Amino acid sequence: MPVKTSDELHNVVKQILVAVGADSENADRVAEGLVSANLSGVDPHGVYHLPGYVKDIREGSLVPDAKSEILNETPTTALVSGNWSFGFVTAKFALDLAIEKAEQYGISIVGIVQCHHIGRLGEYAEIAAEKGMISYTWAGGYSEKQQSTVPFGGRGKVLHTNPLSIGFPAGDETPMVMDFATTMGSGSKIMVAEEKGEQLPPGYILDKDGNPSTNPSDFLNGGSHLPFGGHKGYSIMLAVEFLGRILTGSDDYVESNRGGLYMAHQGITMIVHKADLFQPLEKFNERADEMEKRLRAVPPAPGFSEVLIPGDMEARTREIRNRDGIPLSKHTWESLVEVASSLDVTI
Repeated sequence: MPVKTSDELHNVVKQILVAVGADSENADRVAEGLVSANLSGVDPHGVYHLPGYVKDIREGSLVPDAKSEILNETPTTALVSGNWSFGFVTAKFALDLAIEKAEQYGISIVGIVQCHHIGRLGEYAEIAAEKGMISYTWAGGYSEKQQSTVPFGGRGKVLHTNPLSIGFPAGDETPMVMDFATTMGSGSKIMVAEEKGEQLPPGYILDKDGNPSTNPSDFLNGGSHLPFGGHKGYSIMLAVEFLGRILTGSDDYVESNRGGLYMAHQGITMIVHKADLFQPLEKFNERADEMEKRLRAVPPAPGFSEVLIPGDMEARTREIRNRDGIPLSKHTWESLVEVASSLDVTI
């Protein structure tokens, strides 16, 4: 299994993206986002995606040197277009704008349309938390061209993975960051399981005939995702679709041959507000730390070694991988070497 430092991996990603037409600024940001996912242990959202980005650039559905643009704006809101550039670039632009507005007015809402895959949503929650902000990111619209998820009580596909993230700052403790698809698992995780020859946990997917399965091949051959948490998870999935695609009006910004199969109708809403809206930030952080310590003090259940806070696993993995390097699957590294070779880039 190849092991790379974050700097080595960043340089590989940047070289490949510049060779395929990205400017240095965009390439740096995409490399930052992809490597951050690998550092955090969220490998299905890391450099695994790079060959797909190169394919989309070559096909014209992703514009590698495009810049973000504010379409309309008020003191506390904005709608941002990525002009079909990398989602990492557009989402960071939108988040920075949302934080700037929230710092001045306490709260802001920024919508995003016309951009590619924005990667690990938890990264944006972590960035906001570092600024003393509470944030919420809702991403929908992925099912308008190809559906992958059955609704609760149904066997026909109509929705998609519809991810969300929520982040809270803390004082000395780890910021609490939750980031998950509203399906039992993401499509990327299923494809990684297929590559590794692993089975999925029960309750993740149905096969093409609507029968429960643990074989990732059954999903890839016409199967479907299941919402997490039964009717409750299904309800949250719908809320994400309303807050993502429907609230932003992303359907109005669809352009032929842009965005590919999943991103053409993508709509994302970021809500950011100060953690100290009603009390000094020191008090908020003190109470956040106390809550986390109280949770960690709970005796672990059988089969568990400790009680964790959302965000702990990613923070711990970053510490390990910053020290020891980032392990990559043989398949992922070979795919990077192959796409680099096709661009006459030596890595």
